[in-house]
Amino acid sequence: MIRIATSADDLRLARELCDEFNAEVPDKPWREDDGAESLGDANLVLLADDVGVAVATSRGPRMWFLDVVYVRQAARGQGIGVDLIREIARHAQDAGAEMVELEVLETNGGARRLYDRLGFRTVERSLAAPAAQLAAAAAGGPTYGAVHVQTDDIDAVSRNVDKVLPRLGRSGPGELSGPDNGWVRVRSDATDADPAKLHALAKELSYASGGVTLALGVEDGAVVRYNLFDRGSSVDEYVSVPEYRGALPPGDVIALGANPTVVARLTGADPRRVREIARTAESPAELPPAQELYGEIATLMGVKA
Repeated sequence: MIRIATSADDLRLARELCDEFNAEVPDKPWREDDGAESLGDANLVLLADDVGVAVATSRGPRMWFLDVVYVRQAARGQGIGVDLIREIARHAQDAGAEMVELEVLETNGGARRLYDRLGFRTVERSLAAPAAQLAAAAAGGPTYGAVHVQTDDIDAVSRNVDKVLPRLGRSGPGELSGPDNGWVRVRSDATDADPAKLHALAKELSYASGGVTLALGVEDGAVVRYNLFDRGSSVDEYVSVPEYRGALPPGDVIALGANPTVVARLTGADPRRVREIARTAESPAELPPAQELYGEIATLMGVKA
């Protein structure tokens, strides 16, 4: 039986139910605990016997906001939550409102499924990121990388580097090391802070050597990118956060994921480990720190970070 909470006992029960809701579905740890929902500003507080509560507030002439919907666990599965929402909607309509809005935590899967079923749709996203991460991104983290040539002939790589680097704005031999585990590592000031030139160097060295090269680097201290080339052709490209610099078509996002089969064929890496380590995400915060991920991918492919 749904009723409007008006008496002191009703409001006490409503606060108790709101406290249970906050305990069961706690807010994120960086937010202050609201405790019992403040009912003083609510336009409507409904109770379903002593097992459910709904609180709604007018947010202008055209919209009501559903602050809380909660049903005690023992009474769930009987449609009480739906009945409470339906009654809120009826009162909102009577007051002239056209829309009912609410907020739900991404982690509250059960509530999200219910709201989807009732016809609620996302109109705005609330986003959060660690302050330290944002400060580092705003300051512009380091960009660096190296090209790895799959060969034991460091002299041949040196000769090719001498030909290619001048076209990228750098004369001289660059810095070569190795071979280590069948790879020669190449870096230079011209390519260290410029991913496009790093990509170009790897492509040119792959073409010149007729073999496999890997461009592996970190961008802005936040994103890891690699490009694998075979005989001058790009065969696999990976970006840890594909949409870091802006939205992309879905197909492009998928294409920027690692291809374990190609990586395994060209580097000998374990495909299962490629899937585990070279993951993509919507945000750098969802992945290991870029420097750590860079080292893991280097180890995975058998090159020196």
